[in-house]
Amino acid sequence: MMNEISYRKKNDAIECVHYKNWTKAYPPHTHAEHLTLGIVEAGKVCIVMNGVSKVFCEGDEFQIPPDVLHEIKPVDNKGYSMIVTCVRVPSPVTTPAETENKSTNDPLIELKDSILDQPENLYLIEEMAQDTNISPFHLIRKFKKLYGLTPHQFQIQCKVRKAQKLLEEEKSVCEVTYDAGFCDQSHLDRCFQKIVGMTPKEYKEASSTKPE
Repeated sequence: MMNEISYRKKNDAIECVHYKNWTKAYPPHTHAEHLTLGIVEAGKVCIVMNGVSKVFCEGDEFQIPPDVLHEIKPVDNKGYSMIVTCVRVPSPVTTPAETENKSTNDPLIELKDSILDQPENLYLIEEMAQDTNISPFHLIRKFKKLYGLTPHQFQIQCKVRKAQKLLEEEKSVCEVTYDAGFCDQSHLDRCFQKIVGMTPKEYKEASSTKPE
């Protein structure tokens, strides 16, 4: 059986991804401002959320809230098929962790929003520290505790998300490389494959494939 993946955007708020006999694993990541809903069509898939693993089998449904750290991986290296719908939730999004820490972590929420708005901008950790009035070391530690990723990891993830949108707009991979803030195409390829599970070129083809 051929392993395939296809992307469909209903509009700017809803995106559907169809995995067929997929065997790739996705490292820890988040979906900022998006609620993820999924159903397993065949096989088994392991989803780890906030360090807790759970195996989902054929017919099982799952839900991943916005900004929740999670990873996806096959079970026993066997393929899985599933349909996943990502729904953009109304902005501003406040996660449970943000609500709990809002009184002391407002600068981090603002930093997250700033990165989301313009991930392509060069934004060094020293500049982030100055803007939040938190030392670089403590900024990295507090941001990761709140969002599961370091500021740099979150920025790279947001750059990749922007690259996906630009590829869907029929821009060339070369254009996307610089518009999304990557230093060169190899940097884009490396980060894109790690997060999306395919190259930018493969994603461009998958997102333009017509459904059966």
